[in-house]
Amino acid sequence: MSKLTTHDGTEIYYRDWGAGQPVVFSHGWPLTGDAWGGQMVFLAAHGYRCIAHDRRGHGRSGQPSNGNDMDTYADDLAELIESLDLKGAILVGHSAGGGEVARYIGRHSTRRIAKVTLVGAVAPLMLKTAANPGGLAMAVFDGIRAGVAADRSQFFKDLTTTFYGANRPGAKLSQGVRDAFWLQGMQGGLKNQLDCVKAFSETDFTLDLKRFDVPTLFLHGDDDQIVPIGASSQAAVKCVRNAILKVYPGGSHGLADTRRDELNADLLAFVRS
Repeated sequence: MSKLTTHDGTEIYYRDWGAGQPVVFSHGWPLTGDAWGGQMVFLAAHGYRCIAHDRRGHGRSGQPSNGNDMDTYADDLAELIESLDLKGAILVGHSAGGGEVARYIGRHSTRRIAKVTLVGAVAPLMLKTAANPGGLAMAVFDGIRAGVAADRSQFFKDLTTTFYGANRPGAKLSQGVRDAFWLQGMQGGLKNQLDCVKAFSETDFTLDLKRFDVPTLFLHGDDDQIVPIGASSQAAVKCVRNAILKVYPGGSHGLADTRRDELNADLLAFVRS
């Protein structure tokens, strides 16, 4: 792996595999860039340069007490893209990483970006408000914070059930996938992860989405128990001109693992289009 030191001295670790048009991946909470391994290997084998960083506070990146918010996450992504001098890049963001991608475009434009794919993304807003009645109640996020603070190891193990839809009839989920989720989660900093819950749940990305001016694809499972599709991708696609939403029937939040082959094929078709 390589690393970048940001303007505030935080080290950001990233993987950089393959050659060709760059595809930059942003991971979900509480994971790391390793969550995209199956997609990176696949696209790199098809002629693309695949880059995935560990967000500050996650994985092998630094764990500063400051900057655990969407503006700073987006600025870190911008520093990575600028430092590698990427042009015509394709951004792919999952869950909280989808919010990071949206905020990046809101703050830094699409000058270096050719296309965007958001997978089970938190945009436009997860929190239920008067203006967003379809969102989730604050009690949901307070519960996440309480669970992580009390025993994050067990919380992450339990979270794999709904994250991957293992509680659905006929679901098949290996212990290895569960263990990989737990391992990635345990690499992050506790404070960083707690702060990130606020960042991904309370940030409104509506204005960021309206700044999208490149081809955009939304991918979302209609049985996503973490980021319900109604208040997220089905609302977000209306904010982006000419955007496309593909729904995965019965799909969970963890599409990168539970629907890997289908997701890989959709990503390849989109980047080639």
